[in-house]
Amino acid sequence: MSFLGVEQSLSGRRWVGPGVEVDRASEMMAQQTGLPRSVCQVLARRGVPAMEATGFLEPRLKELLPDPREMKDMEAAAARFLEAVRRKQRIAVFADYDVDGGSSAALLLVWLRQMGLEATLYIPDRIDEGYGPNVPAMQELAAAHDLIICVDCGTLSHEPIAAAKGADVIVLDHHLGGETLPECVAVVNPNRQDESGDLGYFCAAGVVFLMLVEAGRQIREAGAKGPDLMSLLDLVALATVTDVAPLIGANRALVRQGLKVMAARKRPGLVALSDVSRMDSAPSTYHLGFLLGPRVNAGGRIGKADLGARLLSTDNPHEAAALAERLDQLNTERRDIENAVRAAAIDQAEARGLEGPLVWAAGAGWHPGVVGIVASRLKEAANRPAIVIGFDGDEGKGSGRSVSGVDLGASIQRLASEGLLVKGGGHKMAAGLTVMRDKLEPAMERLSELLAKQGAGQGGPADLKLDGALMPGAATVDLIGQIEQAGPFGAGAPAPRYALPDLQVRFAKKVGESHLKLSLSDGMGGGVDAICFGAFDTALGPRLLEHGGARFHFAGRLEINTWGGRQSPQLRLEDAAEA
Repeated sequence: MSFLGVEQSLSGRRWVGPGVEVDRASEMMAQQTGLPRSVCQVLARRGVPAMEATGFLEPRLKELLPDPREMKDMEAAAARFLEAVRRKQRIAVFADYDVDGGSSAALLLVWLRQMGLEATLYIPDRIDEGYGPNVPAMQELAAAHDLIICVDCGTLSHEPIAAAKGADVIVLDHHLGGETLPECVAVVNPNRQDESGDLGYFCAAGVVFLMLVEAGRQIREAGAKGPDLMSLLDLVALATVTDVAPLIGANRALVRQGLKVMAARKRPGLVALSDVSRMDSAPSTYHLGFLLGPRVNAGGRIGKADLGARLLSTDNPHEAAALAERLDQLNTERRDIENAVRAAAIDQAEARGLEGPLVWAAGAGWHPGVVGIVASRLKEAANRPAIVIGFDGDEGKGSGRSVSGVDLGASIQRLASEGLLVKGGGHKMAAGLTVMRDKLEPAMERLSELLAKQGAGQGGPADLKLDGALMPGAATVDLIGQIEQAGPFGAGAPAPRYALPDLQVRFAKKVGESHLKLSLSDGMGGGVDAICFGAFDTALGPRLLEHGGARFHFAGRLEINTWGGRQSPQLRLEDAAEA
């Protein structure tokens, strides 16, 4: 049964409210624990038993962080790493060009600097070299280094790693492994085929952090002391949120603690980036995912690939300010490029049809640095896995994003093994691929078949799940503060979403190119401000701007808006329906 009778909202979705069981469990939890009902609703929806509620609200790394030795090759990786430190050997860090890769590299560079060593950073160019280790780069690094550490890449790089003659190689990764592993000192990856998968939720920076935990243990066992690992958690938090790793298990504690470290403003790169992003409040998962992350990513997408990692690892405030400014400029350029590709991709995908198990688009000259973001937009619009490919001549480089319950990375890997792709891989929710033009249609057709077997494409627009209804007067700063106790919120742990029923639009204004700012009223003195990002990319913007005095139900997430030192509640609007 639909919530508030909304069978089809302005965005075409049915609204679904909380089940009777969740209501009952939250009420019982409130009685047993004395916690606010709003907090108990979030915990009950997450399936947290009442006896574990207090512990859930205060996640402790000491209790949640797994023993690093649960991962295969971990002891060997840490031992070889420390041997290089002890012998002052030449170390190179080969990283992916996204935030997870940059943060992973920064973790190692900062840790090694505190131990008195400067490592070489190498991040491949997205266009000229593509993802992961390549033979020329590995040969060049091996000629000048004793140890190469591949972070957020390397698990499928058999030939490039074999080409690193004369140097040892360690892989610290989280992407899906193949049937065989490259021959090297260690491949530490919770998503190796011979792992249980219990720790598969870690991003690469989480794996690197666990390796540093193991290194710290080995240092202590030798009677010495290593760098302070807690001070590095801001980097782990940034990578975890931006790589859309689920905020479950140890990730909750890593991000919660990492946000506290970030709030202390000790890392020059993140301070500078926060300032150019005009962050005016304590960092949250929103800031990491939508303000900081895209700017760190901008270098790898359309600029110089190593800018993000250099920013995150520098201890020089002047260098940090210059790098942050450059990344901010690149992010603006990235948005312009993305908008052009997105418009063309949506037109093409709609002409092909959005009803199948896969939505895809391909075009000549589409910048490979933005195809992943555009794939995300297509996925959100169609509620289906999406692939977007940019061709340069006969070779296309693409990126894909999936929906919950559909493993895209495994299907892409299957295509590569069947010879339909030049190469491809990734994880459940995201993947990358290279395909020749003559194989494009058969590859997409085969991928559709594989995804259909996993249930992709069986529904229309996703139901909008709501946690309840609130009147504007109840949406207070205090309530939002209580709800945030159950955070951090993000992938795998969505923030609660509420409906504010039967309200009038008192004021509506277009902001920027596609956003909408609103002031909502219940007509009895109660009201709340709202912001809807990307409203004019959907039916929401035009209808609410030209509301004609109609009343609507509004749905979204509550947040605290800080302006001029004052705090007020704000609704981040996601959907609306005629009342």
